[in-house]
Amino acid sequence: MANPRFAWGIDIGNRALKAVKIVRDGDALRVDDFEFIEHETILSQAGDNRESLIQTALASFVQRHNFKGGVVSVGVSGQTSFARFVKLPPVEDKKIPEIVRFEAIQQIPFPLDDVEWDYQLFRQQDNPEVEVGIFAMRRELVNQHIKYFTDFDLNVQHVQMNPLAVYNAMQYDSRFNDGISMVVDVGTDNTDLLIASNDSIWMRSIPIGGSNFTEALTKAFKLNFVKAEDLKRNAATSKYARQIFQHMRPVFADLVAEIQRSIGFYSSVHRDMKIGKIYALGGTFKLPGLQKYLQQNLQMPVERIDSLTAGAPADSKHAAIFGDNLLSIVGAYGLALQAMNATLVTSSLLPRAIQRERMWQDKTKWFGLAAALFIGGATVVGARWFFEDLQYTNAQAVKSKNDATLKQAESLSAQWLTVQGSGEAERTIIGNLQTLTDGRYLWRDLYADLIAALPQPQPALLAALRAGKADEVKQIPRGERQIIRVDEISSTYDPMLMANLASPNYRLGETLTAAPAMAMPSPDGSASAAGADPTGKGRGFVIMMRFTCPLSTAPQFVESQVQKALLTIAPSPQRPNLKYAVRRVRYVSDNRISENPARLARLQAEYDAAQKAKQGVIVPGQNPVPTNPGGFGGPPGGGFGGPSGMFGNPDNGGFGGPTGGIAPGVVPITTANNPAFRDRLTDEPMLGDWEFILAIAVQLDPEPWKKPEPQPTDPTASAQ
Repeated sequence: MANPRFAWGIDIGNRALKAVKIVRDGDALRVDDFEFIEHETILSQAGDNRESLIQTALASFVQRHNFKGGVVSVGVSGQTSFARFVKLPPVEDKKIPEIVRFEAIQQIPFPLDDVEWDYQLFRQQDNPEVEVGIFAMRRELVNQHIKYFTDFDLNVQHVQMNPLAVYNAMQYDSRFNDGISMVVDVGTDNTDLLIASNDSIWMRSIPIGGSNFTEALTKAFKLNFVKAEDLKRNAATSKYARQIFQHMRPVFADLVAEIQRSIGFYSSVHRDMKIGKIYALGGTFKLPGLQKYLQQNLQMPVERIDSLTAGAPADSKHAAIFGDNLLSIVGAYGLALQAMNATLVTSSLLPRAIQRERMWQDKTKWFGLAAALFIGGATVVGARWFFEDLQYTNAQAVKSKNDATLKQAESLSAQWLTVQGSGEAERTIIGNLQTLTDGRYLWRDLYADLIAALPQPQPALLAALRAGKADEVKQIPRGERQIIRVDEISSTYDPMLMANLASPNYRLGETLTAAPAMAMPSPDGSASAAGADPTGKGRGFVIMMRFTCPLSTAPQFVESQVQKALLTIAPSPQRPNLKYAVRRVRYVSDNRISENPARLARLQAEYDAAQKAKQGVIVPGQNPVPTNPGGFGGPPGGGFGGPSGMFGNPDNGGFGGPTGGIAPGVVPITTANNPAFRDRLTDEPMLGDWEFILAIAVQLDPEPWKKPEPQPTDPTASAQ
């Protein structure tokens, strides 16, 4: 298709119709005109009036402009459309369409006959991998949307998802030249998130927008939506500004939390990609403080778009209004750029029937010229017809062979359709049986690794401990003994661990229950209903480890060595396929045993239970303490606290549990002579020992370790 003289990009949003006109100015493109027509009511709240509001806005728009000789590109919401990004196997370019169609059948949750779909290839320089973006929308929704424009005789040439239109605009304006950036486009009812570079896109839509801020004000001040919207827009100059922003603060926090989750998910899947900055779009960013709030909480520079490469309308009055609404019209700008054939993403959801009609219309204008040539040169045309007819006759053998091959392919395709679903039930049963053994040895191996990673005692001390020789142990002063005695280990499953760790507001170990179930972004930008990371790469456990250490400098020792040692548990050259990895260790608390009443009560209870056990009395709910202290690194009895040994277990009065404190009316003997508070091996007082609690984030199924590829040498490096 030839390049048009000018193009309009039209985005009908919930709040307003936004349109940008681009014309050719020599070899460059220039913004020549624009429109911003606000609806009387937000479309999502208009009910049955929605269609009439759209028609009213379009009628006003069409009445004021001439569209002859130009084309139109229209946007559709990311929430009503569908996107998937898939890595393709290495195949020849000519086979890519066939592979993509197969992927589309697998990925699109509707029959292909019921959708309009297209795809876009993304290739990175010097990388043989090809990623394909597959985009689709229900056919009836596309036709309904296009009808709004065709009813006004607008020449619609492209239908594009709004997030991709924003990407095209940002990419055309060279916003991604510095690497990976995030675009936060806050609309009326939802926010589109893009994490992109010049050759890759990841996107997600979250159901938080400007109307959520307005609704917070309607509830707080008992206003209708229109008055609350006006209050929000004028918040900066209102004498009640402080109260207004205070009531909107929960929405700010929800928006930041969803952005943090998305960044966390993206980072867990794309470990070699680092987001450099965030671009802020959408009229909601006119709210004073939102940009700064995001910047402080996301710990990244947040930049508002204040200009476009194609400039602004020449009319000064239009230019001022254009600048005031710039944050809201970037999508319409990207739509117009695509209509001018100036964008990287060229996919379109324009129905195939309309595309064929447009192509036919483009060809018919040449028919008159062809007829004239026929009249003026009948002899030449007749001779050419005779020659081509002779070629067709000679190619009959090839045609027959092609027909036979086609029939064979159709027959094989029909046979495949009859068997492709066979055995599905059996495969499901086999898969379920195989999952019974998944993770069978996970806890055994993980706990063993946690204990093995801890720093070992001095060699002479370790030998004395293993031999149970108290005199040799006491040759090293108690405050100099590098001994770590694990008293308890417990765990909590978190299906969104990695996303939570990416949040600056998340404090590991403060919550002993898993994160609440909520939608988690998937690689295509949609949300999974189960609340877990659909790839399984972001789930894991929060493990709480309680241990004691007699070192006088134990806090410094734990901070400098113990935490560092635990972080070494991850896939490595020696164990490339390790099924877990420690991602973070947080120092939760420390105190002397003498300062912890709960610990003193436990020691007293353990001692009393041991004494009764020696006398043959078994106390329900209390395990007798064996005479063997359990050796180095283990709790009394030599075992580890497994997943069932949660903190707060009422049966054993664990840490923080109902029976973990001092019972009313019971005052333990806290003197150093109390045998309950003395080391069972050396008979030394333990009241000066330190007790620690560490929170450990363990990711399940991390990426396997891979040998780094050698970096090619740059022959120009020395010259530079």
